[in-house]
Amino acid sequence: MTALITFVMGLFAGILSGLLGIGGGVVLVPMMVFFLGISQHTAQGISMLVIIPTAIAGILQFHKDKLINYRVAGYLALGAIAGALLSANFVQAIPAETLKRLFGIFVIVTGLRMVLAKPKKS
Repeated sequence: MTALITFVMGLFAGILSGLLGIGGGVVLVPMMVFFLGISQHTAQGISMLVIIPTAIAGILQFHKDKLINYRVAGYLALGAIAGALLSANFVQAIPAETLKRLFGIFVIVTGLRMVLAKPKKS
């Protein structure tokens, strides 16, 4: 039963990833913590691994539709790799409860900014 629940969680994250352009971690991490009882640190590690096949599937479709700027993606990837290497070591020093709160605040603030943002004039 746990395998089915985990598969459905992945399916849900994949759908949101394709629709909203998210890596899935925003959805997967809380679901793994609350529904599967996985620790915050482990959930974040699993989420990072799950992003790889999810991203590849999305890249294939977006490439086919000519919707990728590879130069911008390259620069973003370099910065993201450096940031991930730095933070992956640092995060272990943060208690799980603090990490959950930081994650929640990030999601709420980001969501509010998106919902309350005024449309830009073209």
